[in-house]
Parts: sequence; C-alpha cells; structure tokens
Amino acid sequence: MEPELAVPEPGVVHLWLRETADVPREPDALSRDEQARAARFVHDSDRDRYIASHLLLRRVLARYVPAAAEQLLFTREECPCCGEPHGRPALDGLTGAPHFSLSHAGELTLIAVAADPVGADVEAHPADDSVPGLANVLHPYEQVELKVAQHSPEAFARLWTRKEAYLKGLGSGLGRDTALDYVGDQHPNPDGWTLADAPAPPGFAAAVALRAATLRLDPH
Repeated sequence: MEPELAVPEPGVVHLWLRETADVPREPDALSRDEQARAARFVHDSDRDRYIASHLLLRRVLARYVPAAAEQLLFTREECPCCGEPHGRPALDGLTGAPHFSLSHAGELTLIAVAADPVGADVEAHPADDSVPGLANVLHPYEQVELKVAQHSPEAFARLWTRKEAYLKGLGSGLGRDTALDYVGDQHPNPDGWTLADAPAPPGFAAAVALRAATLRLDPH
C-alpha cells in the first residue's frame, strides 16, 4: 500500500479541519484501547465526537504512510516534564512517519501533520463573563494584552489556542504551568518554535505551533 501524500516539507504544516458530522463512522477501525476510551464517555454526544475525531485521524495519517487506517499503531513519546511515556502521540513502528496533532471542540476536529514536532488546537470562544477569571492562567504579558483587548472572548481564545498548541507540540500538555510561556505576537515566541493562527469558523479560534524557524499552513 502506497501513501497518497508526501510528508510535508520542513516548515510546512498540512492542516485538516472537518465537522465531525461529516466523518463516516466505522468504529471497528479503532483499536481496542480507543474503543474502551470511547465507552467510558457518559454522554453519547461526547462519545460520538471522540469516535469521529479518532477515525478521521487514522484516515488522514493513512494517506502519508504505507498502512491502512485500521492497522495504525500509536505510542507516546517521553514527557519533557517527567520523562514518563505520556508526551506527544506518535505512530509506532513506521520509519519516516510524520508528526501530528489532534484537537476537537464542539463539532470541529482539527488535525495538523508535519515533518517536525507540531501542536494544534481549536477551541470555542468562552462566555464573556468568564474571561476575567480565565486570564489568571496566562503569562503576565498575555494578561496585559488581554486587558488591552477588554477581556474579549475572541482575544482570550486566540491566546489560549496558541498556548495549548505550543504545549501539545512540546509534549508536556497542561502538565506545564500555562503562565510560563509567552505565545502572543508582541514579543518573541518560545525559542525554536513558530506559532500561527489557523482559519476557524465564527465562534472558534485555532492555532498551530511548529518546532521550526518558519511556518506555512497548507489547508487540506
């Protein structure tokens, strides 16, 4: 089986944004672990979104590697905070496989594929009255920028997706203090990383972080 797409060139991120309702359901294509995780969701809607997003991830990645979607095996890299195997997700046993990141919010699923470590995040805008309280988790410079933006939900969602994309790319996730790293665009981004806002429908924000000197988004 030959892959349909080449792994992106360094500095390029292939971006896949889909509505979960448009993803054909074939739950048997998921691994036993994924099926077990899906079964633990209390709400049917959450379970369905989990199934759809992970099915989409398998189908997207199968286009880059010589393996069928249902045959893909996943592993976790070491966490940079503690060294335990719960860092960035990765394809197991496939030489030259791309890096990837998965995020979903509401009815949206976002997948980023790259030659370098990558993180992606999509989030719905928070409620207006929740933003002042949420601002406390941001870097001090980000808190100033959010205050200048009058604590708008759009401004917070932009900063938060950039932050979570970076932390996912780093491999620490929210195990790292969210106030440590600045991810706005008024000061330099974290060393060695480039961040960019990604297209998203009204009411949502999305972002990508890539461990590279440049970043170009290539929507698919």
